[in-house]
Amino acid sequence: MTICPCCGFKFVGALSNGCRQCGARAVGEPLPKPAHELPSYGRSLVLAVAGSLTVLLFLTQTVIAMFTKKLDPFGFWSWIAAGQTAAWRLKWVSIPLLIITVWLGRKLYRSIKLNPAKFCGLKYARRGLFASSLVVFLIALLIGVTVPERLRQRQRAKDAAQHAYYHTFERAVLEYQIKYKTVPGDLKDLQERIPDPYGELAEALRHIHPAGYRPSADFAAVSGQKSTSLRGVAIRKASISSATDDTPTGGLVFTTYELQLPGEDGILGNDDDWVAENGILKRVTDVSKGGVGRSVSAGILQP
Repeated sequence: MTICPCCGFKFVGALSNGCRQCGARAVGEPLPKPAHELPSYGRSLVLAVAGSLTVLLFLTQTVIAMFTKKLDPFGFWSWIAAGQTAAWRLKWVSIPLLIITVWLGRKLYRSIKLNPAKFCGLKYARRGLFASSLVVFLIALLIGVTVPERLRQRQRAKDAAQHAYYHTFERAVLEYQIKYKTVPGDLKDLQERIPDPYGELAEALRHIHPAGYRPSADFAAVSGQKSTSLRGVAIRKASISSATDDTPTGGLVFTTYELQLPGEDGILGNDDDWVAENGILKRVTDVSKGGVGRSVSAGILQP
C-alpha cells in the first residue's frame, strides 16, 4: 500500500510509476532512516501533567473548604473535615477522572513500559499515574466514610419534619379544646374551626392520615361532671345555654383521642408508622406492646 505525499491517495504499486490520482512521481530514492532516533516524552508528560493537576485541584478545594468553614489550620481533624468537604464537591469530577485514570493512564503507562527505546520518562509517568490514582482513592475514601453519617442526618431531618407536623397538630388540638371544651371529632372539623393564616396546620394535616386520628369520649368523666354541675339546679333556659356555650352541635363531647401517623411510605398500619406518646412521637417498633393503644387527652397520652 502506497500513500501519495501530494494528494494522500492510497494505491497499490510504486510511486515511481506515478500516482493514479494526481499523477505525481518520485524524483529519487526515499531518505534513509536516521541512525539514532530520540525517544518521545509526550506520553509520560501527559501522565505527569494529569497527576499534577489532579493533586493541585484537590489541594485547592481542601484549602478553600478550610477557610470557608473557618477551621483550625493546625488541627489534623480539621484537614480531614476540609478534605471530606472537598471530596463531596469533586464527586462528579472524580467519576470521569477515575475512568480516565484507570483506562487511558494505564494504557499509556503500559505502552511506555513496553517500548523504552521509543518512549522515555517512565519514572515521571509512574509518579503521575500514582498521583492521579491516589487522589481518586482519597476522594472515594473520604466520601465513603461520611456516607453513613449523611444518611443518619437525612433520616434525622425527615424525623424532625414529622415532629414539626405533630406539634403543629397538637397545638391546634389544644386551641380547639380550649375554645370548644372538646377535642375535634375529625380532622376536617379541626381545619375548618381553627384559624390557619400561614398554612402550617394545612401542611401538617396533609401528612396525617384521617384514619390515624380516633377521638373518643370518657363517658364516666362526662356523666360525673354533668351530675355535679346539675346538682340542685333547676331547668336552664335554652336561650341562655345557646348564648354561652360554644361547643359544636352533635350531642357528644370528645375528651380523648388516639393518633397514629403514617411513615415515609404514606401507608398507615406499617412498621414505620409514628405513634404519639406523652407528647413525643415514637416509631411503632420502639413503642412497647400495649403502648400503641393509649389515648391522648389534651395532647398528652394517658395510660
